[in-house]
Amino acid sequence: MIMLNNILVATDFGDASDTALTYGRALARTYGATLYVLHVLENDFMHAIVADPNVLEEAVRKRINDLLTDDDGRALRTRAVTGRSDEPAEVIVRYAKAANIDLIVMGTHGRGGVAHLLVGSVAERVVRTAPCPVLTVRHPEHEFVLPDDPRPAMHA
Repeated sequence: MIMLNNILVATDFGDASDTALTYGRALARTYGATLYVLHVLENDFMHAIVADPNVLEEAVRKRINDLLTDDDGRALRTRAVTGRSDEPAEVIVRYAKAANIDLIVMGTHGRGGVAHLLVGSVAERVVRTAPCPVLTVRHPEHEFVLPDDPRPAMHA
């Protein structure tokens, strides 16, 4: 039997990450797991920035919370998490180890060829180094998870 108690969705706020959140949310509901949603900010110490780093981090937390529904907070015990690094894969893997994550769900852009060689893949690095299984999803892709129907169920 598969036991999933803690599911981590890593987000860069792109379309593929939105799809990953849909999968993560559905899996967390199915298994009664806590859902963690993580975004990694760039490391301010290495780059000149004009904004207060605390203000940036608060804006990211707000953006994560905007992705989540009220039901996520109640039913899934959702946690919004931020990290800081120029290497997002390292933060994702480190957090997964520290929080005893059972499954990481993340989007992938599906770059191939030269683009992949030049940019690399955060998802690929996470898959290679994660302490748990990693589910990668693309957008758009074959959709196994359908959006929840907002209408109340009608019984015959």
